[in-house]
Amino acid sequence: MREVLVLYYSHRGSVRALAQQIARGIESIDGVSARLRTVPKVSTVCTVSAPEIPAAGAPYVEAADLAQCAGLALGSPTRFGNMAAPMKYFWDGTAAEWSAGTLAGKPACVFTSTASAHGGQESTLLSMMLPLFHHGMLLVGLPYGETALSSTRSGGTPYGASHVAGAEGNPTLSDEERQLAFAQGRRLATIVMQFSR
Repeated sequence: MREVLVLYYSHRGSVRALAQQIARGIESIDGVSARLRTVPKVSTVCTVSAPEIPAAGAPYVEAADLAQCAGLALGSPTRFGNMAAPMKYFWDGTAAEWSAGTLAGKPACVFTSTASAHGGQESTLLSMMLPLFHHGMLLVGLPYGETALSSTRSGGTPYGASHVAGAEGNPTLSDEERQLAFAQGRRLATIVMQFSR
């Protein structure tokens, strides 16, 4: 069984909802399973540290998760057109994995959520691709063969699945957002299987 790491940071639940739908898409392919993981918040007080196990949701990611995965789906909410600080902080600490080539040659995709339709989804998706390129990963997008990409009135881009949460941070995905997240997970898992033949 090949495992795809679905690594995300979610502040209000929208990115977690996308991660869960991507995981469903991954697991729709025989021989592939999803491993959901998250990263802790970044504290402004240096002496404070997060508990070793989160109170709810997926466990925190460990170096072994990167080493053991056959592919990666990476998600973060948008912060001024960029990935959120906790996710950036995590990637800033992966020099050992970069040096060892732990992720080199593995397929990956990205996903995000914003409060508004023009809140920087595509620039955030691109910002998450940068460390993955440096790690030597092979990026997978969403082709326009996915019909929901042309009909969506909310989230969804060719760079990756996305969600528009609105000012209130509603984590409920639209039908198109759900379809696209599932399709992205399924596409990633299909490529993982092709690479492992």
